[in-house]
Amino acid sequence: MIPSALEHVPEIAGDSGQAAVFLDYDGTLTPIVSQPEDAWLFDSMRQTLRELAARAPVVAILSGRDLDNVRRRVNIDSLVYAGSHGFDIAGPRGLRRQMAPEFLPNLDITEKELHKALEGIPSARVERKRFSIAAHYRNVKENDVPAVERAFDAVAVRHPELRRIDGKKVYELLPAIDWDKGRAVVWLLETLGLESRSGGIRPIYIGDDRTDEDAFRALKQTGVGILVSEKSQPTAASYSLKDPAEVERFLRALTATPP
Repeated sequence: MIPSALEHVPEIAGDSGQAAVFLDYDGTLTPIVSQPEDAWLFDSMRQTLRELAARAPVVAILSGRDLDNVRRRVNIDSLVYAGSHGFDIAGPRGLRRQMAPEFLPNLDITEKELHKALEGIPSARVERKRFSIAAHYRNVKENDVPAVERAFDAVAVRHPELRRIDGKKVYELLPAIDWDKGRAVVWLLETLGLESRSGGIRPIYIGDDRTDEDAFRALKQTGVGILVSEKSQPTAASYSLKDPAEVERFLRALTATPP
């Protein structure tokens, strides 16, 4: 098991004590719940993020959720938000980037096909984000899960311009281009002038899902990856936290670290 981030806060913060903090949303800032629409921030976590944002050079939320959805749930104007796994980025002072808008017509077509393919499977749910389409099976009976995957793959094979990613109880299709959360983090560091800033900015990425592994790998040499999980599992992260409650404790400790 990789070491707990709570036991290594000064080491993670770095000599300067200045950290650029990147966070997933579901399973990281909020617990995983059976209905994604019920995943709202606790007030204490929102206050912790506000205090961290007042000190850190950047605090960014990178989520599989749609950009507007995650921005509404966090509701802190000073943060940077990246929806659809980093394909749709917005932040203060006019920061904006959308990847692969030319794929939107393909996603529209695929969404209709996926709705039709899954309509006969109880509790299977299709969710359209701007730059991806998700098939959720968290509430599907275990015996029906293989049917969800077969139906999903039957649609996916007709759309080689889209690629499949797997998350926690979800299959997802998004544009098949060389872009992910890791590249989004690197782009943000470069665009915000943090990669070359003197004084030693330490990028930290905290996440719990497979898509967060791209960010852990991207920061392997220059920053710190922290996996949120109670289980031991293969990961490119260097540290771990058990759950969102420990994430909040870590962020408070990080905020209190002397510069």
